[in-house]
Amino acid sequence: MNPLQRTGPEPVRRAWLVAAFLAWALLNIGLLWIYYSPATKVLVGDEFDYNQRALALLAGKPMPELFIWPPGQAWFIAFVYRLFGAHVLAVQGVQIAVLALCALLLVRLWKTLDEGRAAFAAGALFLLNPSTLAHAQWLWPEVTHLACLLGALALLLTAHGRPHLRAFVAGVLIGLALLFKSLLGGFWPVFLLFFLRRSERGPSFAWMAALAFVAGMLLSISPALWKGVVETGRPLIADSSVYNLEVGIRDISRSDYIDEAGLPALTAFLESASTPQQRNAMALDRIRSVVAERGLASIVAEQLGTQYFRLFNAKTLLVSQLPGPACAGHLGAYAANSLAAPLTVLAYLTHSATLVLGAFGIVLWRRWRRPLAAFLGLFLLYQLLLYAGLHVMQRYLFQMLPVLCGFAGSFLVAAVDRERRSEVLAQSRWRIALGAALAMVLLGLAWLGPILDGNCA
Repeated sequence: MNPLQRTGPEPVRRAWLVAAFLAWALLNIGLLWIYYSPATKVLVGDEFDYNQRALALLAGKPMPELFIWPPGQAWFIAFVYRLFGAHVLAVQGVQIAVLALCALLLVRLWKTLDEGRAAFAAGALFLLNPSTLAHAQWLWPEVTHLACLLGALALLLTAHGRPHLRAFVAGVLIGLALLFKSLLGGFWPVFLLFFLRRSERGPSFAWMAALAFVAGMLLSISPALWKGVVETGRPLIADSSVYNLEVGIRDISRSDYIDEAGLPALTAFLESASTPQQRNAMALDRIRSVVAERGLASIVAEQLGTQYFRLFNAKTLLVSQLPGPACAGHLGAYAANSLAAPLTVLAYLTHSATLVLGAFGIVLWRRWRRPLAAFLGLFLLYQLLLYAGLHVMQRYLFQMLPVLCGFAGSFLVAAVDRERRSEVLAQSRWRIALGAALAMVLLGLAWLGPILDGNCA
């Protein structure tokens, strides 16, 4: 073989990696710059609570548990503060590294579904979006939860040898994920599908590995469950589902931070009773009254016409916190900075591109029988069903972004490489039309909310 032919692609690959790294570094520097200059960003919403709880833990005076938010993020922040000092910058540095690890895990996982170029494209689409990167600089638990989820998947699907140990550690990570966010509370049993085995004798189930997975998960969450038993009478980490359902049926805006019902409702919810069970029972009574008054069909229609606009909104959490008119849902948590405008434009472009490319990638995808693809499809459907009724914030899309970026990366590379296109994508006319329709729907959800609501009219 000609040596030039053998080594030719390497400089191109290396150049792309260097370019991606430089872009990632510059975006992080820019985001840190607007965070601290000309004034430090104000903590928003739950960020303030996580920070206060972490400082209280650090001082040895933990705040009373409300059992609304899982305790993991406060513990994580307190741990980082203990190691590096009680400054948000310490948490940001750790989470920036953790988010980069998430991108590497996404690349590793996507290589089980597609070739290396598609996996690299998936990681780049995920990591070079300013709205994604900014999550590492905030105190919400999105980054830590995602790292645990992707780490567990990587152990189960890409590592080799010692299956029982891998399953146990994966279970520990899923338990930690449950301590950061409640998202996987109704979904974690789906992980047991990875322990199904096919052989010449037929399907079987790896019982010992599955038990190791469950044991690892229980080990992680058992202290929190025991605390729930002691303080509430039942094993409980956190439960905000009833609260979010009640707030969800009150939401009238298709964008975050406009006529927001969350904070007043949360205060009233917490003050309504002393235990989670009592609060939930009272909230369910109020929900039943609203359903009886407005009708179930009307409420479902209103929810479908509101919550998905909030979820896919182009006004991402980054854009919402930048300076702008309050009537458009801008909080002004960041001080005015010359980088705000270009970062906003880049956030809009990357958000829209991810939705469009992801829509085509999902609809045209032909490898749904592979375990990871089937799992990710179920994960997307689970979240979409979950958010059909609950109070939704745009940041909830963050856990879906690796999936969207994966399919987007495969579509992008396959669209360019004609020789491989038919291996990855099913290109029938009806599928292409359906992909275009889904892309238009997602773009509509991203951009039409403020127009339909008449914001700032």
